[in-house]
This record gives sequence, C-alpha cells and structure tokens, in this order.
Amino acid sequence: MNDDIRVPEVRCNIDGAESLGVVSIDEAREKANEMGLDLVLIAPDAKPPVVKIMDYGKFKYQEEKKQKEQRKNQVKIDVKEIKLSVKIADNDIKYKVKHAREFLEQGKHVKFRVFLRGREMANPQAGKEVLLRVWPMVEDIGVMEKEPKFEGRYYNMYVVPQK
Repeated sequence: MNDDIRVPEVRCNIDGAESLGVVSIDEAREKANEMGLDLVLIAPDAKPPVVKIMDYGKFKYQEEKKQKEQRKNQVKIDVKEIKLSVKIADNDIKYKVKHAREFLEQGKHVKFRVFLRGREMANPQAGKEVLLRVWPMVEDIGVMEKEPKFEGRYYNMYVVPQK
C-alpha cells in the first residue's frame, strides 16, 4: 500500500473510473494523494505490477460486511445423539424414540447409537436388530441418511428430518 510499493513502473487503475495505463510509481502516488485516496497493489506478479487507487478503509469495511452476511446465512446443523443398548426394554425404546421424534420435528438430525459391551461384541448383529426395531417408529417423520453400520464398539444409524 502507498509508500510500501517498491517498483519503478506500474499499471494504474482508478476505482470506478478509467485506467491511467503504465505510469511511474511517483505519478501514481501523486494522483492518489491528489484524490485523497490510497494506492493499493492488486497484482504484484504481473508485468508491470497492477495498482489501484481506492479508499482502502471503505474497501476493508465492505469486505468485512460481506463476510459477516455470509456467516449469518450459514445453516448450522444440530446433531442429537440417542444412546441405546442391546438389552434395552421396549418401554425404554419408546421413551427414547419420543425424544428423537421431538428433535426431528425441530429440524435437528438424530444419530442412534447402540454400544456393545463385553460379550455383546461376539454377536454384533443384536445391535443392528435394535436399530431396525427403532426405525419403523421414526420413518414417518425422518429419512435414514446412513443405514445401520458397525463402527468399532458401536452400531450407528443416522436419521434426518423429512423435507
């Protein structure tokens, strides 16, 4: 910016106006001072380097404003986890599914997870069966994004709300 630019000749553009063409760096600085604006190096690798005469403070402000707007428009996905076990009773499944349905109605994603302990690892299919018992209870308001899958000591199933 301004006095930090150390090249003899530059291609100078004015923000929102015409191009001055290839001029010496001193001429470009004078023109920027005349207009009360900053001289900003845009493309240092070009031959000759490209500079732009603009209000740098205003430019930075507008960039920050754009980034803030983009962050505001981002959608953050909430994932709620429901933990189950192989030896879970039907009554407990209904209670946990009730909570899962509430989460899905609020637009949150739900991850059902069955933890396999000790000897339960010998028959991991039992974990999948628990998830397949849960699925009919939520299929009317949810979409199974990931089928029941065995990962480490867990059987996981991922359900998202219907559109």
